[in-house]
Amino acid sequence: MHMADSDSLPKVEHEKDSDILSTVDEKKLLWKIDLHVVPWLSLLYLLSFMDRGSIGNAKLYGLEKDIGITDKQYLIGLTVFFFPYAFIEPISNVFLRRLQPSIYLSSMMLVWGLVMTCHGLITNYGGLITVRFLLGVTEGGLYAGVVFYISSWYKRSEMGTRIAIFFSGATVAGAFSGLLAAAISNMDGIGGKTGWQWIFILEGLATILVAIASFWIIQDFPTTAKFLTEKERTFVVHRLQQDTKLSANGKESFRMKYVLQSLTDWQTWIGCADGPLYAFSLFTPSVINQVPTSPLGFKATEANLLSVPVYAWACLVTCAVGVLADRDSLLVNSFFFGIGLVGYIILIVSRTPALSYFAVYLAASFVKDPQLYEANSASWVACNVEGSYKRAVILATVIGFGNMNGVVTSNIYRARDTPWYRLGHGIVLAYIAIGFLSSLLYHILLKRENARRDRGERDEIIDGIDNKQAHERNGRYASVEEARIAKGDRWSGFRYTL
Repeated sequence: MHMADSDSLPKVEHEKDSDILSTVDEKKLLWKIDLHVVPWLSLLYLLSFMDRGSIGNAKLYGLEKDIGITDKQYLIGLTVFFFPYAFIEPISNVFLRRLQPSIYLSSMMLVWGLVMTCHGLITNYGGLITVRFLLGVTEGGLYAGVVFYISSWYKRSEMGTRIAIFFSGATVAGAFSGLLAAAISNMDGIGGKTGWQWIFILEGLATILVAIASFWIIQDFPTTAKFLTEKERTFVVHRLQQDTKLSANGKESFRMKYVLQSLTDWQTWIGCADGPLYAFSLFTPSVINQVPTSPLGFKATEANLLSVPVYAWACLVTCAVGVLADRDSLLVNSFFFGIGLVGYIILIVSRTPALSYFAVYLAASFVKDPQLYEANSASWVACNVEGSYKRAVILATVIGFGNMNGVVTSNIYRARDTPWYRLGHGIVLAYIAIGFLSSLLYHILLKRENARRDRGERDEIIDGIDNKQAHERNGRYASVEEARIAKGDRWSGFRYTL
């Protein structure tokens, strides 16, 4: 039976619904959704990334000395964040699907803001380990949750751009964090607190304020969004179903089989090739600080300020690549993997400060691009998974595994490797090579599976339809709709995005 997609898409339930859909301006509606969904989520991720990475700025202002820890203990403090952060993501996404995003995401943010503020009160190694672990627990569901949430609003061809804009919050956070840390450090001594303590306290308070506002600003899923009219909600659900997202109607119930399908899907494990994002964000100030333009090297504030244009450049690249990746993910991936390879090779071999600083820009172009690591493992995968619960679990697993790589990358820039950090750069270079090969393999397997479906090798037996290519091994169903609902992205009419 291999049917054309247009022959098997869900029809609008009533004629009056068809009349309603014809009166909606899709471009204006999409712009309306963009304004209500994407900017605030970007702000949340900006604060999230700034909060978890501000410890790198605090280190430059005497964190280690003041609480009496060694460089090894500092690295352990970075590492302990990633264990709860990664493991909480799959279960968090299941709860997000079952609860209201406006309540769940806002509550999560409120608690991590409190934990962030407590960073400014620690006095010893035990305190550092405690707050970093709790920050991992409380921040754990945000990124995977938001990527899943965005996938519930947009068609597959629209997701890369929106996730790129959302993810640009990470690059803006890098720039803003350096500026903010340089400014806040001038509060050193006020209220008996050091500069690094004020960095944590003020950033935590800012997160708390935004979290409180989020209870009213974050929108829920399309079927219940308050900023949409009933006519617009119907249209949004219909256009998503036309894009093979049948689960957009919000009627899918949780079943354990969706979790098992996620864990046995080959896309999950190929998408787990992730790595150097946190190496870059946590250590960029330290790397720049150790590039000596004079025997004294850069001061802490100079290093933070010099990291600002690096992140500003990465933000522009991130948004541009998101738009391009909606058209050809593999081509864009390959180009920026190449840039990343060049950047880190230069960092390994260079002994010239200006050349090394230039290479940091190349590294930022790669490591901060969402379609390469974070959204090559998120946006691309999200486009190719149908079923809301299955997509939620796969995205959380992919992103969670990527965050577990933070355990490695947060320990590779050791103090004894200064000033050039060849070991750290070499390991990141290896991650880039693995990521490139995984991206290429993912494209090849998707293309091969699409070809099999074009030939009818995946056709199901549908009662009442004569199809000589259909086979029992692909399942037997009463209707095409039943097959679509039961099989999701494994349905013979589903085509993967390359």
